[in-house]
Amino acid sequence: MLYAILCYDCEDAVSAWPRDRHAEVMSRLHAVEDRLSAQGRLGPVAQLMPTTAATTIRKGGEPVVLDGPFAETKEQLLGFFIVDCENLEHAIETAKELARANASGGSYEIRPVSTFKPNAAVAAGVAG
Repeated sequence: MLYAILCYDCEDAVSAWPRDRHAEVMSRLHAVEDRLSAQGRLGPVAQLMPTTAATTIRKGGEPVVLDGPFAETKEQLLGFFIVDCENLEHAIETAKELARANASGGSYEIRPVSTFKPNAAVAAGVAG
């Protein structure tokens, strides 16, 4: 089962880290990523650009385009990992390992991933 492990933290605090702290945390995270990759369990990993680079489409009636993030939160989504885990407990242990590698605070949200293949019905000859 694929799980998305979403990394949340205070963007201002993380961006204020000294270079050596950032390098140290990234080195520990890369060690976990390398192990998961060697096990064939690591899918896409992405570090998101700052929320100042975000654009939001607000739904409801006619969509409205806003500069920046819309949600007002103390923590921002900074990135994510897609990891193949046996079950939720296995995903929790993997997220704990990532949390130990980046013990700066924040949180990891775990969500099962449902894959969407828009051309699968066409390829299978099923009428849409």
